[in-house]
Amino acid sequence: MIQGFKEFITRGNVVDLAVAVVIGGAFAAVISAVVEGFINPLIALIFGQPSLVEMGNFSINDTLFPMGLILDALFKFITVAAAIYFFVVVPLNKLAERRKKDEPAVDEPASPTEIELLTEIRDALKARDAQ
Repeated sequence: MIQGFKEFITRGNVVDLAVAVVIGGAFAAVISAVVEGFINPLIALIFGQPSLVEMGNFSINDTLFPMGLILDALFKFITVAAAIYFFVVVPLNKLAERRKKDEPAVDEPASPTEIELLTEIRDALKARDAQ
């Protein structure tokens, strides 16, 4: 059982997933820093609110609806998704295309024609009858 666990852990896709989770966490921290250090001051400059969290909030019967939290999370998600797409997915797709173009085309063996198949069947039947 321990050998099976060792094989599971050292399998390439598990290691890749672990690396992706760690990198994703670090990347989220970078995006949060950009939002806190650049976007929020920009919002304060333009809209007079200290951050996205403070924008769009309203209350009904003393119940606060913090819509700014949703705006902040949505902005961070879109920023992370766009960065991953433009800095990871697009370059990797272009690299895969380039590699595919550089690979020599593999000629698949031609399928036998009907006549060739019928000839093989005839020969096999003759050989069976001869025995």
